[in-house]
Amino acid sequence: MIGPDLHGARPVIQRLTLALLLCATPLAALAAPDSYRLDPVHTRVLFAVEHAGFSHALGTVSGSEGVLVFDPQDWASATLNVTVPIQRLDLGDAKWNTATLARNLLDGERFPEARFVSTRVEPIDAGHANVVGQLTLHGVTREVTLAVTLNALKRHPLPPFRRTAGFSATATLSRSAFGVAGWPSMIGDAVDLRIEAEAVRDRSAADPQDTPPVDAEGTPLPQSASNAPSPPPVQETTP
Repeated sequence: MIGPDLHGARPVIQRLTLALLLCATPLAALAAPDSYRLDPVHTRVLFAVEHAGFSHALGTVSGSEGVLVFDPQDWASATLNVTVPIQRLDLGDAKWNTATLARNLLDGERFPEARFVSTRVEPIDAGHANVVGQLTLHGVTREVTLAVTLNALKRHPLPPFRRTAGFSATATLSRSAFGVAGWPSMIGDAVDLRIEAEAVRDRSAADPQDTPPVDAEGTPLPQSASNAPSPPPVQETTP
């Protein structure tokens, strides 16, 4: 009896079905996450710390730089690598800035930058996630979690009309955990952070070179409080 060779046709049908499914898959789903470069002008870190129980001192650090790799449909795949220029700290008063950057506190001369490198992202919903990473500050590295909100991801309304991502984030850290323990009777230990950031899509962006932080002489800095260098005794400057 002569009839259709259904057994021979089955592999052909399967291949055609697979091809149709691939064609129907949105290109966005196949594309790699976009790279975004932080806009240092529109990225700022605000910090608040108790001052002798009277108030909370407020300061900012501007000029942060770094790279974000981000797909809004897949928060878990995001990565973040940021450097923060500690020497640009501003408390609104030149003498206060100098005191805060002195060796008995942040020691801005030896540790001019902080660095945050994400290790994992824990999505909450379409607009929120916890970004966990390693923060290196004052030569000490500790895990810090940022509570992040995605404010917008769209084409910027001003030239050059680049696709831009905007985020807000908060975190709390212990300054003594990073070896910044001076003036405990005057300065609170808990430091509250608020970060406002904008990042512009940059397909040529690459993560900063993954090298340990160094001091002004190029010497690698210690990565934990246990091996952090002990500065020589100095006369403290009142914050």
